[in-house]
Amino acid sequence: MEKNELLLLIRENLEDGRLSCAAAFRLAAAHGLPLREIGQACNEAKIKISACQLGCF
Repeated sequence: MEKNELLLLIRENLEDGRLSCAAAFRLAAAHGLPLREIGQACNEAKIKISACQLGCF
């Protein structure tokens, strides 16, 4: 998946400008992506991860 497509998916799932940890896990599973790729895209776009379930973000 291209970075622009990934960022669009992430932005569609933001709540109050943040991506919840649960949403990050759902996106990764639904699109067959490593969770690390979701996290990297968020870091590069300066999008915060909220409500982290495992302390990963």
